[in-house]
Parts: sequence; structure tokens; C-alpha cells
Amino acid sequence: TWNCVLFVCLRTCTVLDKRIEASVSTRDDVFRLTAAFPRHMSYFIGAVEHIEARNPNLKPLDVVKGLREISGLDDMFTQHYLGRISDRRSGAALLLDSEVSQFLGDVIQHRVTDRGEEEGVVLAHDGTTVALAPLLLGLEAGLLGKSGARSSGLHALTLTQMLGRAFLGLRGPALTRGLGTKGCWNNLVSPKVFTLSRTPSFMTDALINGGMDGTILGNELSGTTEHPLKLSSLLTGYYRYHAGPEGLNTAAPLISVLRRDNFKALVSPSVLQEQVLDSLRVYWTLRGDVPVEDPAPVVKQGVEIFMQTHTACPTIISRCEWGAAPYRGTPTQLTLPLSYMYIHHTYEPGEPCVSFEQCAAAMRSMQRYHQESNGWDDIGYSFVAGSDGYIYEGRGWYWQGAHTGGYNSKGYGVAIIGDFTVRLPSQHTLNLVKDELPACAVSGGRLVPTYIVHGHRQMVATECPGNALYEEIGTWPHFCVSANDSICAIYATLHF
Repeated sequence: TWNCVLFVCLRTCTVLDKRIEASVSTRDDVFRLTAAFPRHMSYFIGAVEHIEARNPNLKPLDVVKGLREISGLDDMFTQHYLGRISDRRSGAALLLDSEVSQFLGDVIQHRVTDRGEEEGVVLAHDGTTVALAPLLLGLEAGLLGKSGARSSGLHALTLTQMLGRAFLGLRGPALTRGLGTKGCWNNLVSPKVFTLSRTPSFMTDALINGGMDGTILGNELSGTTEHPLKLSSLLTGYYRYHAGPEGLNTAAPLISVLRRDNFKALVSPSVLQEQVLDSLRVYWTLRGDVPVEDPAPVVKQGVEIFMQTHTACPTIISRCEWGAAPYRGTPTQLTLPLSYMYIHHTYEPGEPCVSFEQCAAAMRSMQRYHQESNGWDDIGYSFVAGSDGYIYEGRGWYWQGAHTGGYNSKGYGVAIIGDFTVRLPSQHTLNLVKDELPACAVSGGRLVPTYIVHGHRQMVATECPGNALYEEIGTWPHFCVSANDSICAIYATLHF
């Protein structure tokens, strides 16, 4: 019988567990039911806690090896760095319930089905989707690296081998479009099926997230003098951080929301390029393959694109990831690049959102108000910044918004969730809007390098974006105090 204590559920697991307990009668029934359990990081961490409770004498390395054995992560490339599963030093098999074993086997092994559904991924608390296989390989490599048992191959196992194969499989414009394919969960509260949003690529967004997390945590484990007593404690601290009223101003440095910043601090483009090439050489040697061309130029271009899209640009939570309703009507396409960025505060909701759950709910509430009360086709803003560390896609890069009357075709409308009449957003949130989002837009050809920043009140009779925030953006380098296009054009020419 399924026991609720095995899993730390999103809120409570009482109702779900009672329904399951009433329906489980045979071993086969259990196996069928485990496939229906939510693919959420809470459930995975709960399963790890169950293993630790049933196997109190096992060290974190033994737990990770046991998870690799359950999921069958034992290809030649993995064996080269970590050894064969059958050769592991600890001969003790994990003690765990059969349904937990089945759940772990299903949720760790990564693949993309013919229907475009990505398996082996879970929804994290921060709203991003993470592949578990590269995460676990990074943890094992880090633990082994510290023990000195063998060469850890941390970067090769988590990210660089897969990146290299993706670079060689996707050339030119296809690389920019195909690297980091995102997707949508069928349900944000009880996620079970994750469907990719376009033609699957070899390197999905979930694989990149899992690879980055495996690199970051593996590096932390290999560099520390003491390992955590429990693997679940490490995962809980990383994935289940709860921000306070100040957002990320006082956040711990090792949390999933900061994965791009932390990964960028670990590798430079030149180092990553060499690591990708080294990984490919090992991969080809193990397979007995000989490359038909010098991979260096393709890898160099691929690394440049990857670093731009996944470290220089902020994480943007897509419409389906926050649960957007469909656009009503036909969107008007923007003519890019644009020349302006108009800053707003939402006023309502008035409190900053400090978690994915809060920010996603705020986005759905604003969209509902804009569509049903205002009669608009969609949420009006192009992008919205939360105090959880992420940017949320509104109408996005290509659809004209309804944010700054008379100027919607000229610039992006970027709002920060909260009322900033007398207070400011967190510094991390300000940096997202002031620096990271516009820099990403410029590098992607969506905003001109000489773009101008305006407050909403400069263009329309309104108090938006609030006195405190308006005073703040007046100090930003791209701010133009005049609303006159000609004057701002001269200002931009002189300063940028």
C-alpha cells in the first residue's frame, strides 16, 4: 500500500493517496498507478528521502549509484567516467518499496517519444523543468571526484557531450532555433505529461537545466571538505528555496533560480569549447567513430550561441509554463528591431511575487482581467518581471502589446509585479529589467543598441510606474527624460 510519508507532495497528499490505496490490489496495479503520479521535484526528493530512511547506513554516493542502477544509466560513455554499475564498491542493494523503484525508473530515464512528449523530466518549484539523468550523473561525478576514486568527467557527463552532439546536428540558423526546446506541462499542480512546443531537438531546455544543475552541484560536492549527510538535504536546499519579502536580495547563492549565474561563473566560452571538444573525442573513441570534418569551428559557433541564449539572457518563463489562456483573435506582428522599452508597475497585484506559484497566479489574474474586463485580446505587457528571479512572457518578442497607448508598435512594455509608488523592487529584479532583458533583446536583434527607456507616465496620463520606480529608472543609462522622438534620437546618438 502506498504510504503518504514516502513523498513530500506539493501541498498535501492525503486525498490522492487515499484514492490510490483504495484502488491498489495487485503488484501490476501499483506499477500502472506509479506512472500517473505527478512528475514534480517534490515527489522525486520524497522518494530519495524514502531511500535514505530505509537505508540509513548508506552514504550519499551509494544512494546516487543506487538511483543510477534503478534507472539503467550505464552506457559506455557513463561507464568510462563512473565505472559499470555492477562494479560499484558498495555491494548493498537499496531497500525500497517496489512502487518507489518503479516510479524512480520511470522518472529518471530520459527520452522523447514519437508524440513529442519528453520523459525523464520533472517540474521544479521555481517553474522550470529539469531532466534528472544529467543531474544525477553530475552528483555522482562530484562525489567521486572528491573521493579521488577516478576521473570524474563532471562536465562531460552533465552537459558538454550532449552539447557537442547537438552543435554538430544543428547547423546555422537551425542551431539558434533548435537549441533548448521548451515545452508545456499538461497541468501545473499535478504535472504528468510534458509535451515539447516544437520539433524536438537533441538538446532540450530540460536537459540543459538538468545539466547545469548537475555541473553546479557536482562542482560544489567535489570542492567541499564535507559532504551532506543526506542527498535529499542537498536537493531540498537547492530546489525548494523560499524567498522572503525582499525576493532574492538575501537569497542563498546555491539555488536553482540562480543556475544561469552560477553556471556562468564556472565556465568561460573558451573553457566550455575545449570541454565540448574533449567530450566529443571520448565519445567518438568509445564508439570507434572517426569525425569526417574538424568539429572545432562548429563547436565554437555553438558555444557562442549557447552562452548567449542560456547565460547572457535571463530565464524567461513561457506562456504555457505559467498557464496562459489562448490569445483571442489574431496577433499583430511587430517589425523588429524596436527602439523603445516602456517601464510599468502592475499596481494590482500590489505585492511583489516571490515564488513561481505566486508569480504564475499573478500572470493568470492579470491576463484574465485584461481579457475579460478590458476586452483585450491578451495580457497587455510584452514581458513581466517577478521578484522570484524570473521574467515572464506576456505577448513576447514578436506580438504587439497593449501596454502604452499610441506607442505599442514602437517598443516593448515591461512591467514589474507590485505597487512601486513608495518602495522599489528588489535589486535582483531591477537588474533583470535594467540590464539582462534589454541586453538579451539587443543581442538577438529585437531591440536596437541605442534603445530608449521611458516610464509609462511619460507617454500616457498615468501614475505608472509609481513614483519610486520612476525615480529609479531616471538613473538608468538608456533613460530619456523627453518623450519627443527626435530629441531622444539625438540623445541616443550622443550617448550610445
